[in-house]
Amino acid sequence: MERRNALKTIACSVTGLAVTGKLSASILEAEVATALKGNINHSVCQWTYSFLSLEELCAVVKKTGFAAIDLIGPKGWPTLKKNGIYSSMCNGAEINLVKGWNDKQYHPTLIKNYTEHIELVEGAGYKNLICFSGNRNGMDDETGMKNCAEGLKQIISLAEKKGVIIQMELFNSKVDHKDYMCDKTAWGIELCKRIGSPNFKLLYDIYHMQINEGDVIRTIKDNYQYFGHFHTAGVPGRNEIDETQELFYPAIMKAIAATGYKGYVAQEFIPTGKETKDKIAALKKAVKICDI
Repeated sequence: MERRNALKTIACSVTGLAVTGKLSASILEAEVATALKGNINHSVCQWTYSFLSLEELCAVVKKTGFAAIDLIGPKGWPTLKKNGIYSSMCNGAEINLVKGWNDKQYHPTLIKNYTEHIELVEGAGYKNLICFSGNRNGMDDETGMKNCAEGLKQIISLAEKKGVIIQMELFNSKVDHKDYMCDKTAWGIELCKRIGSPNFKLLYDIYHMQINEGDVIRTIKDNYQYFGHFHTAGVPGRNEIDETQELFYPAIMKAIAATGYKGYVAQEFIPTGKETKDKIAALKKAVKICDI
């Protein structure tokens, strides 16, 4: 499953997902709420568990012992609130992953969308709203950065007023998101500096940056003030974050916690199990690995 397609589908159908059937009793009975340590605030990205309805995912999340789901837009918020689950990263204001703030032709639409969504996010009691640079399409990085800064500055004062943090996600352009502009931590940090607001930060995706750059722990320690959110997944393959892949997540989580970070770390791996119960077990295991 490609994230760009999954997010588009979820944005259109999350309400429908919320009213589908319930998980079998045997699956939920096998899951006992875990007592977590409280050093890491856990979440999970809804698109990687989209084989469950949103209602079902809420039940799994609660049974696993945490209370947040990532990448949910306004249509899904009533389901989260009914279940006592927090929207740790809101979406829905973006056009898509490839048409972003680096291209001025999209600024009118983006400014309108983000102005509306900042109000919605604040009104719902949430904090984080995702955004994307967009693809280069032949544009040089400096021009793209200037365009991003110019456009984002037109919404950032409202974000500051409403207490909403706009977060641009770092993607790898080597494997998953060819031509994406915000594919280097240094580029994203420079954009943060040019915007100059505590309400604009980077969503540091550990999976993506391991592929494009590596040196994850040093990067987090040296630049944590620019990171407002984290995503996980195994490298290579974007699957479980267990012993089958090259990243050692307990050490990464300890580095994050050592910075004083109080935001969320969201699991964004694609589970490989054949059965639903196996995929749910993979989420529980990932949370346990990261619960340092």
